[in-house]
Amino acid sequence: MMSEKKPEQLNFGQAIVFNPFVLHGNIAFNSKLPLSAAKSEKIYIIPPDRTRYLAEIAEANAAYHLWVNEQVKIAQNMFQLRGTITLLSETKNNTIATAPLEQRFEQLSEQLHFDCKRLLNEWPATLQKYKAEFFTYEVRGKEIKQPLFYESLSKLQIPKISLPRYEAWGDVLNWLLTENVPGEFPYAAGVFPLKRDGEDPTRMFAGEGGPERTNKRFHYVSLGQPAHRLSTAFDSVTLYGEDPHVRPDIYGKIGNAGVSIATIDDAKKLYSGFDLCSPSTSVSMTINGPAPMLLGFFMNAAIDQQCEIYIKANGLEKEVEVKINAIYQKLGIPRPLYQGELPIGNNGLGLMLLGVSGDQVLPADIYQQIKAKAIASVRGTVQADILKEDQAQNTCIFSTEFALRLMGDVQEYFINQQIRNFYSVSISGYHIAEAGANPITQLALTLSNGFTYVEYYLSRGMDINKFGPNLSFFFSNGIDPEYAVIGRVARKIWAKALKYKYQANSRAQMLKYHIQTSGRSLHAQEIDFNDIRTTLQALYAIYDNCNSLHTNAYDEAITTPTEDSVRRAMAIQLIINKELGLTKNENPIQGAFIIEELTDLVEEAVLLEFDRITERGGVLGAMETMYQRSKIQEESLYYETLKHNGEFPIIGVNTFLSSKGSPTVLPSEVIRATEEEKQFQIQTKELLNKANPSKVKAQIAILQAAAVQNENLFDKIMEATKVCSLGQITTALFEVGGQYRRNM
Repeated sequence: MMSEKKPEQLNFGQAIVFNPFVLHGNIAFNSKLPLSAAKSEKIYIIPPDRTRYLAEIAEANAAYHLWVNEQVKIAQNMFQLRGTITLLSETKNNTIATAPLEQRFEQLSEQLHFDCKRLLNEWPATLQKYKAEFFTYEVRGKEIKQPLFYESLSKLQIPKISLPRYEAWGDVLNWLLTENVPGEFPYAAGVFPLKRDGEDPTRMFAGEGGPERTNKRFHYVSLGQPAHRLSTAFDSVTLYGEDPHVRPDIYGKIGNAGVSIATIDDAKKLYSGFDLCSPSTSVSMTINGPAPMLLGFFMNAAIDQQCEIYIKANGLEKEVEVKINAIYQKLGIPRPLYQGELPIGNNGLGLMLLGVSGDQVLPADIYQQIKAKAIASVRGTVQADILKEDQAQNTCIFSTEFALRLMGDVQEYFINQQIRNFYSVSISGYHIAEAGANPITQLALTLSNGFTYVEYYLSRGMDINKFGPNLSFFFSNGIDPEYAVIGRVARKIWAKALKYKYQANSRAQMLKYHIQTSGRSLHAQEIDFNDIRTTLQALYAIYDNCNSLHTNAYDEAITTPTEDSVRRAMAIQLIINKELGLTKNENPIQGAFIIEELTDLVEEAVLLEFDRITERGGVLGAMETMYQRSKIQEESLYYETLKHNGEFPIIGVNTFLSSKGSPTVLPSEVIRATEEEKQFQIQTKELLNKANPSKVKAQIAILQAAAVQNENLFDKIMEATKVCSLGQITTALFEVGGQYRRNM
């Protein structure tokens, strides 16, 4: 088509030394911590010369669009010239010279960027590739082959990927640079070429009572599913880093509205029966302030599962049982147990080493080999998004600076240990939306938080190509029109910023996200109508190619979901994925005029919000004046006003009421943790405290010293979580990192 030429290039703290000081008088203010000449905290989270990062992203985005328009115009002119030249050459008795046209064509060709030439030259082959019976691509060196067509009941071959029928080079180039096929920059239609065969995006959220009850629910929602995608809700005691206790302000909250997890044994029981290192198992944990500790529990549970598999494979069961019994006979306390019978589907994996760690029963070298392989194999996400907690959800426990340091330490550990399959953070807009934000604000604040983490990790010297793929996102889907494009806009803004501003590789450019249907849109009146709303929201998410999806149960407006309502919620997305014919196509909204218009409108609005945040000193500067919280509150008030005066119609709530006036539905039963479950959780925690008092004291000392000396804390948390309870670690870190206090 045209000649190609060589490509062009498109285009961090001073240590604090801790010294005791004495106030002149009778009171001495001496530090209880050992002194160290080593460096401590970074002075800046975001260096002062980097506070314009959001404005720079907006500017880079605008520059990209200008460049695209220029290149498209050049390509279109070349197409017109080529057509004219061809037409003249085919005309008999032509007296018009084509040499000047050829010369102009070559001049324009020189102005067309190498990448644009490549895309246009490859376009005919791309069209043929998607007409083939199978599509073959590689993921980390593994070849994946999938069919490109689905046969309907009418025997028609329905394509999984539909491509535009453009002929003009300008139209083709514009589509390739702004949309493109799934799996190709700028990833408007998705970050993978095709959805994985045999795995729906279903990921159901569960958490109630003790770990045993939630384990039962996990097995219930996973029964018969080829892939096990578990999403964990924690009780407020766990969310605030506390241990189960008889204290009145704690006792009533144990195991309510989430699962109670305070020890490594709780984590082992919670995920028992699921091979945490299997490629078909993925675990999401909705935890923020104490996220590093819960992640430590999870990682150690996965390691000990693999130790158990090794023990069984090598016939070491009796030998290990003798060792464990000897440990507990010496301690003089009973061994931890799984309370009740194992649910259907639970084969007991993960329960052999309750009360002990694999390094207590296996040789050190064997344990280290198992550990390295296990933590490199686990798949899932820990939320750990502390910025949105300050802005919207409020489960902050440490000072913002210390919480960010912990996040950075987790990511640094992931890089050092080559953990590539687990996301170190789920940058969350869901809670921003649930607090009242509209879809534009949800997306803008979430992406701005994400770019803040990028800047912070870069300031710590991390490689963006190593930490970029460990970042994931989490959005809410309501029914507003903007939700139809929230995923594609997020993918495009992220990909362009990572590629052109941060010079990251293609893997880091891919924004992967989870969608949960809107909890805020569930109403306590006419609760059966909630399933209809959830279905429409799920349809938005699936059409926009989300990577995983949770559909809310219709009764969540009034109580903790029952097994029946959860089954109905799962059925919603299964029916969409397996029965709805149009979802057999994987880019159904590409090419629709309204989708293209919405994409441009939402992208422009998000980038405008980036500028507003920049004017306030970036994300952290805006947080100091509570800009984000104020904006969310204003938008929440606006929505509630329209709902209550009827200007915003909600069926069965403020219009189309039943003959009885659609009264609020009261639950026949409110699911709560039982007294037995609460007492059992307290006993489990107390047994752990009694089992290892000397080890606990030693690990706490190591942890606090590492905090003062600016060493990686997650490395120490991995060891501490083997013997310490959640509350013990939290309390220890309060002493060196400070507790959270909101700006007023």
